[in-house]
Amino acid sequence: MDVVLVPLLQIFMTVIDLYIWALIISVIMSWLTAFGVINMSNRFVYMVADFLFRITEPALRPIRNLLPNLGGIDVSPIILILGLYFVQNMLVRLAFKIGG
Repeated sequence: MDVVLVPLLQIFMTVIDLYIWALIISVIMSWLTAFGVINMSNRFVYMVADFLFRITEPALRPIRNLLPNLGGIDVSPIILILGLYFVQNMLVRLAFKIGG
């Protein structure tokens, strides 16, 4: 059983890592766009920003709905990243419990 389950858990952990990086890049791109550093009229930049928005927004929107209005500060990516680290830690513990 652990021959299949442990590699599957490792794939899930890798997907979580990639999603965390997508969140971080999305936040940085939104800052750079807001300060006018990158130009959204560039087709490639727009496609990257749109892709990151489409994959991160469904997870961030429910968190934003639960949080109080903090003005211009959006802490939902931080909360989502902490939640993803929590899930990742649970997967590591599960892999150790199954594998050993």
